Amino acid sequence: MKRTVAAFVVLVAAIGACSRPSDRPPAAATPASAPPATATASAAQGRIDGKVHASGTAVVVLEPKTARTFAPQTDKPIMDQVGLTFGPELLLVRTGQPVEFRNSDDTLHNVHVTHEETHTPAFNVAIPTGSSYNYTFDLDGFYRVGCDIHPAMAASVFAATTPYTALAESDGSFTFFDVPSGAWTVTVYTGGKRLHKDVEVKGGVTEVTID
Repeated sequence: MKRTVAAFVVLVAAIGACSRPSDRPPAAATPASAPPATATASAAQGRIDGKVHASGTAVVVLEPKTARTFAPQTDKPIMDQVGLTFGPELLLVRTGQPVEFRNSDDTLHNVHVTHEETHTPAFNVAIPTGSSYNYTFDLDGFYRVGCDIHPAMAASVFAATTPYTALAESDGSFTFFDVPSGAWTVTVYTGGKRLHKDVEVKGGVTEVTID
């Protein structure tokens, strides 16, 4: 990862600050079990089944220890605005790949996005009802997402060069499919901490536990 984030706990608090109407359930975050794009390497592939002992939200990132080139994403990630909320509240995206921000609400919104670590503005645009805006993040890490028109609205984006990112399930489990053989590092962001563990993938299933 190009840059890291020291204040993840602030993001988790911001996520919880989102305004949700009582008649609409919160949007689901990006599924942790969805297979990512396959790396272009021709080596044998395997699966990683992992478990992280953490409470609350845990973002899991699998990065190669040596340089690899990954195939482009097949689906464009989308963050929408409906019922004065952003959905999903935490969106996982690929650095250098396009992301779509929509306004499906019946009122004007803007989307104001800032890199959490460097405080560098990414963009700040107004999005009328029924319109959308495409953006490509060029820096890894967490981004704070807000609406200046409706300050109670908040969400976050996590951008990574690797396609292997996931949100751990409520029991701490996570899975990465189609991982090429080789040396990798698993990084977990949770509760203001950053945890690391090296793994060696040799095909088949590799199990990893992170405390």
